Amino acid sequence: MPDAAVAAANPCRLVSEAEIAHYRQHGWAKLDGFVAPALVAELLAVARRRMGEDGDSNEAYGLNQPYFNAEYGAGLANPPVRRLIEEIGKSAKALMNRRSGMGVRYFTDFYAPKLPSSKKTKNAGNGPTAFHQDFITFAVDRTGGMTFWIALEDYGPEFGTMSFVSGSHRMGVFGSYHTYGEGDLLDVFPEVRELGVSEPMRYRAGDVTVHSHLTVHGAGANLTDRPRWAYLVLTQPADVCWNGAPPEAFDTTGMKVNQRLDDEERFPLLA
Repeated sequence: MPDAAVAAANPCRLVSEAEIAHYRQHGWAKLDGFVAPALVAELLAVARRRMGEDGDSNEAYGLNQPYFNAEYGAGLANPPVRRLIEEIGKSAKALMNRRSGMGVRYFTDFYAPKLPSSKKTKNAGNGPTAFHQDFITFAVDRTGGMTFWIALEDYGPEFGTMSFVSGSHRMGVFGSYHTYGEGDLLDVFPEVRELGVSEPMRYRAGDVTVHSHLTVHGAGANLTDRPRWAYLVLTQPADVCWNGAPPEAFDTTGMKVNQRLDDEERFPLLA
């Protein structure tokens, strides 16, 4: 069977019991060899077609910040990628571990190249990633959401790979990174630093880190001369609702406060 057909049939593996245990204890897990190589190659090719070889030739996505240059993935409209997203949903359900058997929904997907810090950029995205939580930016009313961060090439710390604060997902919500001034979460909440920060990750193409939206994480600048390409898939619990705050990840036009994100076109149930 050709590589593309194999990838379509088996786009990724399921999380292992050891990975599930690590995620529940630490709030994140490294998933080695998670995505099929042929599909990783396709994701990278799509990213370069849409964003240019420099990762900076797309129109602005609306998140003009230093962490990365974002581009909406539109993966649900691409059959092989939609299959990957659906399979990721099965792992997300296992990691979330709601005793009720609650399922998970697609939330969003996007490309996130971190651009070289030595180069002037059109769309920002060439600075370090301040330590932060994701949860507060999504305007949802409950925990359980997570991000699958897929490396599209081999990367080490010199590319600005992520570090995680293990156990920080148990410490509650620390507010928005927009309110930290010149510092970051570890400066405003120094007690979090006492948990210890992991070494920056090393990825092979197709490796994934998955982290809870309550897990504190950050990254250094990309010190190389080329983009650090990543593709992100975000999931939420099936019963998640909009909490009424302005979100960064979805359009609330026509929605009511406390409404479930149960629009099957925008937020389909995955598992």
